[in-house]
Amino acid sequence: MTANTDAAAERILAGDLRALARAASAVENRLPHSDDLLRRLFPHTGRAITLGITGSPGAGKSTLTNQLVRTLRNEGKSVAVIAVDPSSPYSGGAILGDRIRMQDHHGDPGVFIRSMATRGAMGGLAAATADMALLFDAAGRDYVLLETVGVGQDEVDVARLADVTAVVLVPGMGDDVQAIKAGIMEIGDVLIINKADQAGADKLQREIEAALSLGHGRDGWEPPVVRTVANEGQGVGDALAAMRRFIKEGRHRHKARAQWSYRLREMFRARLLEALPSAEVESAAAAVATRDKDPYTIVHEWIQRVSY
Repeated sequence: MTANTDAAAERILAGDLRALARAASAVENRLPHSDDLLRRLFPHTGRAITLGITGSPGAGKSTLTNQLVRTLRNEGKSVAVIAVDPSSPYSGGAILGDRIRMQDHHGDPGVFIRSMATRGAMGGLAAATADMALLFDAAGRDYVLLETVGVGQDEVDVARLADVTAVVLVPGMGDDVQAIKAGIMEIGDVLIINKADQAGADKLQREIEAALSLGHGRDGWEPPVVRTVANEGQGVGDALAAMRRFIKEGRHRHKARAQWSYRLREMFRARLLEALPSAEVESAAAAVATRDKDPYTIVHEWIQRVSY
């Protein structure tokens, strides 16, 4: 570990926002020294509360996140927001970006907003989101909010990162059907009906409650259903209270072991892939495509190489 990494870690722990911004870029871009930096910072993590905000496109996740940030700042809490956006097909960067969202908090040192591009990562979260959340945790943020890209049922990865996951649904978009499907209802610790002033909100709530009645909950927890009108700030306090109740009862601790089991596997898989030269992968792919070799033999050879 280099002296520069130690110095950067000390600046981040001391609250240096420029050092934090540079570290966030290093983590997102998977720069070589980012692992050393995170290794140095990891003992200082485990204090922040991570809230996941997920749901279908157009559900109002950004507006709700913005209101949650406002509520937390009014309480004097420091906040980091990781907003995961679709990737530009040209630049690879986030299409929306933090310059568009949450401009109310521009210039507030108590709010650090980072937009990340998915860069093809499935599950609604960018591959480096977990490391980014740890970085903000180590930097002393009280809350880390993860807002996903909005791709529906593929967003289950948020539940593997967040202490508590809120699924945002809206009336009139088929969410009464989508909510019942596996992968959405199962990841929600709190279910939020946003735009609850619109027609169909009562029907949506009945459908959600009917779906919940068919299940047995997780460890005795039945996800509460909260109604909000986020663009007017209505119900946001109730949504935050419901998420905090999940934390207060210690239910997030039941998720921690499963979360780290998944993440350790993903980290190991990613490091193995990074260790393979891209030219070798492309050569192997060409051999399989022409049926000169089978993929099972190739993968077995790679595993044997790692085993020794």
